[in-house]
Amino acid sequence: MAHDHAGRVGRALALAAAADLDTLVVAPGPDLVYLAGYDAPPLERLTALVLRPPDLAVLLVPALERPRAMTAGAGDVAELAAWDDGDDPYERVRALAPGARRVAVSDRLWATHVLGLQVAIPPATFDRAGPLLSPLRAVKDDGEVDALARAGAGADAAFAAIVTERFEGRAETDVARSLGRNLVANGHESVGFTIVASGPNGASPHHEAGDRVIRAGDAVVMDFGGKVGGYGSDITRTVFVGEPSDHDARVYETVRAAQQAAFEAARAGVAGQDVDLAARRVIERAGFGPEFVHRTGHGIGLEEHEDPYLVSGNAEPLVPGNCFSIEPGIYLEGRMGVRIEDIVHLTDQGPRRLNEAPRELTVVA
Repeated sequence: MAHDHAGRVGRALALAAAADLDTLVVAPGPDLVYLAGYDAPPLERLTALVLRPPDLAVLLVPALERPRAMTAGAGDVAELAAWDDGDDPYERVRALAPGARRVAVSDRLWATHVLGLQVAIPPATFDRAGPLLSPLRAVKDDGEVDALARAGAGADAAFAAIVTERFEGRAETDVARSLGRNLVANGHESVGFTIVASGPNGASPHHEAGDRVIRAGDAVVMDFGGKVGGYGSDITRTVFVGEPSDHDARVYETVRAAQQAAFEAARAGVAGQDVDLAARRVIERAGFGPEFVHRTGHGIGLEEHEDPYLVSGNAEPLVPGNCFSIEPGIYLEGRMGVRIEDIVHLTDQGPRRLNEAPRELTVVA
């Protein structure tokens, strides 16, 4: 499904006007992809989408990048303006924003470009565009949800394939390579990450797969994902090599119950912090509160981590169209870790999982 970039630019312009902003300067990165469909390389030469209410939209690019921007279709959304080596691109922005008083720049704009703009437009005050653009991006349209759903289905299939393989006697890095191959084999265009953390390594939530050999009795945390149509997958499953002890099985079932509690709490109008609290209460009641060391979830889309965040202190209510992870965990230092993660799409009727890989305790060889 084609994305409505022109509509997105129009909404960004309307939000900028409502916020009394003269100009938005959007740098290469997810914001530019979202608004103009152009995945520009972040270079020392300035590329910037300049938006000025009520309706000015100009994509300023280095002359050598103009053919690439045209091929990407950016000219269908904004006027393309090229600047030559030797020109001052910041003066070109100033000319597009005469008399600017308040300028907001996207979070990915390099400091060297921000400083250049401040010199070129000295009367203006500068602010972040993130608080304006992030909520816009956080509400996914049908095309975005479709891409996320396809990514989730591919990740589910990758998990179904990996659990048919033998784990005992293999290095974590070997299992990680298999996960990557399985993602690509199931429709992913790229692999973003493949965390494989066995035994005591599982107590490190962002462990990087290493040369530790997986042994009988290990819990193995696998957190992996990539991109489909530019949108991300992110799933975590924990498996056991052989039957787990009663203690380890209790840890697992506590995490599973916490994940289900957070899923059931995720409703339109509920604050992100309250979904986090729903998971945390289950883990605290089981006596593992200090071992749950991170937030319950994060938004996902063009970025692996974006708004909304399910974390203490986030009182912003969830709204239909939000897509986010739910991923509580328990981490026992020196022994093991357990995490279960799904991507969830919030609808008017409630939450819908975009991952359906089994959440029941899984034993592998």
